[in-house]
Amino acid sequence: MACADLREELTCSVCLSIYTDPVTLICGHNFCLGCINRTWDHQDEGEYSCPECLHRFRRRPELNRNLRLRNIAETFQPTEPVDKTGILCTNCTQPAAKSCLLCEASLCDTHLRSHSKSEEHVLTEPTTSWGNRKHTKYKELLKYYCTEDAACICVSCSLAGEHRGHQVELLNEASERKKKWRDVLQNLTTKREKTEKRVQSLQEYRSGMGEKAAGVAEQHTALIMDIRKQLEDLEKRVLSEITRQQEQVLLTVSNQIQQLEKEKDELTRKMSHIEDLCNMTDPLTVLQEQESHRDDFCGAEKGDNEVTQRGDTQVTVQDLDEDLMSVTLYTGLADIVTDVKRKIYMQVTSDILLDINTANNNVIVSDDLKSVSFSRINHQRTDTPERFTYFPQVLSSTTFSSGRHYWEVETSELGHYRIGMWSSSLRRKGDESAIGDNNKSWCLYKWATRILSVVHDSVRTDLLHRLSCDRLGILLDYEAGRLSFYELCVPIRHLYTFTATFTEPLHAAFYVYKEAWVRIKS
Repeated sequence: MACADLREELTCSVCLSIYTDPVTLICGHNFCLGCINRTWDHQDEGEYSCPECLHRFRRRPELNRNLRLRNIAETFQPTEPVDKTGILCTNCTQPAAKSCLLCEASLCDTHLRSHSKSEEHVLTEPTTSWGNRKHTKYKELLKYYCTEDAACICVSCSLAGEHRGHQVELLNEASERKKKWRDVLQNLTTKREKTEKRVQSLQEYRSGMGEKAAGVAEQHTALIMDIRKQLEDLEKRVLSEITRQQEQVLLTVSNQIQQLEKEKDELTRKMSHIEDLCNMTDPLTVLQEQESHRDDFCGAEKGDNEVTQRGDTQVTVQDLDEDLMSVTLYTGLADIVTDVKRKIYMQVTSDILLDINTANNNVIVSDDLKSVSFSRINHQRTDTPERFTYFPQVLSSTTFSSGRHYWEVETSELGHYRIGMWSSSLRRKGDESAIGDNNKSWCLYKWATRILSVVHDSVRTDLLHRLSCDRLGILLDYEAGRLSFYELCVPIRHLYTFTATFTEPLHAAFYVYKEAWVRIKS
């Protein structure tokens, strides 16, 4: 009997087993360290309580191990192991099927049949812990749940105790109501699983982004290195042409100098002979020398005008052909640009022209069909199915049905404008004919001083970014279904990208109002 009493004293009221690493609360009750931690893990902050006396703590207490109790439990456990078949019947040695809270006895199936069926005899799963089933003060069964204090109480608590006047309910009802939280828990569990999958997906995306960025960087580095090599080759070609022309000009000048040196020597010889004649005193000798050198004297009498004129003509030589170098440089750069465009699969479209047949009567289209601006004057153009009649808009005559295309525009700082794409089958009349106000057009909308939005299917999305320059770039990737807008400042800023499935030819579309104007860059 003493062993049984000692065993009960060494039994944790939570796990109903001999204490493992026991701790003592300030209320004096003992529990396994793991058991009390698991119990409090399921309680809210400020709701921590002792499982036996329900003493509540404002903060989760620090747990101090009971070393003496642990030593006793370790000594007792090997000699009196817990019956693995469960709790034994109080009246015999058979395993207990139920425990009566009122009788504080465990009953096997045989003794349970003869037990009182009165409602006062509350049956539960087999247990040896009776203290936490009764109120410590009134020694009555805990049958009710106080919803205001979130505590299990007895009849006396609800009638005359500290819970008098509080809203209470039967433990079974409270337990069933609590079970509804399982549905909430299940929903939260499902959401958490979805969130974990999203986190995992983003983590995988983040991991792959490094490889993707490295690949893109390698691709563009190779392209830039190729451009640099082509520029170096072009530089060598231009410098070689300059050197060739320089050598040709210098050779011509050298030949001219050599010829003039010969003429200068001949003139020096004649001058010396004539000086000798001038110094002679004998008339006969003078006349004889003059007759024998008649050609020299004839040339001298003519003067040096002829020589000077001939010399000037010879000195005039062809200069460096700078125009040829410019043409070489221009064609070389054009070839490089063409090669770059081919490698990045992008067609730079510079020949976009506006279709005046689509222009609203309140817009002005420039003579070169590159600019559009708003006008308060009605231009009384002929109304046709192609013409916009309700909004100040115009389309391009150029259409896009495949490939990647890029073009640039200059814009005004004032006024309102929309720039985007328009499907060729859309009607150009009525309230839904504004660019972006239907499901087959997309636009960037500047509606106040440098404030931006994007519009599609009448849904406007405001952008946080404000424009800082007046140049925009538009990139259309027809097959990929992307329409992107860029601000061409330094550095270039990506403004927005629409994603869609393009199924018909597209026009570049422009809307201008008040002081707004847009010009397509050539």
